[in-house]
Amino acid sequence: MIPSQRDLFDIPRDRVYLNTAYMGPTPKSAIAAGQESYAAKGQPWAYDVQQDFFGLPEQLRECAARLFGAQAGEIALVPSASYGLATAARNLAPQKRSEILVLDGQFPSNVYVWRDLAEQYGARLVTVKRQPGQGWTQALIRAIGPATSIVACPQVHWLDGGQLDLAHISNTARRQGAALVLDLTQSLGALPFDMAAIQPDFAVAAGYKWLLGPYSTGLLYVAPHHHDQGEPLEQNWITRQGADNFARLIDYTDAYAPGARRFDMGERSAMQLIPAALASLDQVLDWGVGAIAQTLADRTAAIAAAAAPLGLADDMVERAPHYLTLGLPAGAPDDLLARLAARNIHISQRGDRLRITPHLFNDDTDIAAFADGLRAVL
Repeated sequence: MIPSQRDLFDIPRDRVYLNTAYMGPTPKSAIAAGQESYAAKGQPWAYDVQQDFFGLPEQLRECAARLFGAQAGEIALVPSASYGLATAARNLAPQKRSEILVLDGQFPSNVYVWRDLAEQYGARLVTVKRQPGQGWTQALIRAIGPATSIVACPQVHWLDGGQLDLAHISNTARRQGAALVLDLTQSLGALPFDMAAIQPDFAVAAGYKWLLGPYSTGLLYVAPHHHDQGEPLEQNWITRQGADNFARLIDYTDAYAPGARRFDMGERSAMQLIPAALASLDQVLDWGVGAIAQTLADRTAAIAAAAAPLGLADDMVERAPHYLTLGLPAGAPDDLLARLAARNIHISQRGDRLRITPHLFNDDTDIAAFADGLRAVL
């Protein structure tokens, strides 16, 4: 168990922030790194080309690889989860009349791209629904069959917090010859990821939620068999071999830098963002993802226990340990979130469920204040 890390964040004592799934607060160390990097842009003559253009992005790639359980050369730096998913779609070609599977209520960025790909290739987009009392894993496993060409799913469903058994899903998909594309935005950094057991084709995560980083910093894992002939979304100079020799950039080449680097976004060096993202990942790795998951499981259990007497049910099947969604009781006010916000309590509502997602900055005082706030507004 990790003790409260509130002193590492700029969160006032009277503020109860239980909304990491919406946006993770950036640690003070990352804020300081970001402020320093923004100030450095005022004196661009001081940039070190090798370190700032190439060294820092490679450090971020190495940290990301540790989170994925991958090699640094298997990681691409992208600006968003949608960019990573579009990269995956660019490099997959489903057969005509085959099926691309997505989950009911899946995040829009992980639906639109597959809808377009299905239309392009004459495939069929199939939305997998779960029955009452059924987990997402069972529902998806039952939907995978000989016609399946792509399985596109999260590790944790953003609406209800349901966790998927990705190793089981991967094994089932591979037996049918289907590609596996994962959106880990609501899990990477808060839930262990077993790369050896799961072996996805592509896996992406936005950096601003559970990775506690700035906006426009995303991470994309690309399996090695997609590297050599892979097609990036954009053609830019910095992903080519020899890009670090600025004097010879007009020696145009078709050769890419090795591994997944060919899929990197343009302006990947992002001097105003990379240092902050790197500081945030360093902090997450220092805590350890397993320890984070164990600690947040304790936090969500305590919150669920405090909310239960008020009629809010923790009834999600196979819930992720860091992710709590509670069914609203009958008669709950329509402006419940606004009433809680007026009391400095911040959560989300998705559909008819409250989404409560704590992190290491939360403590018993926050849980008590949340319960008191619920009693006052319900």
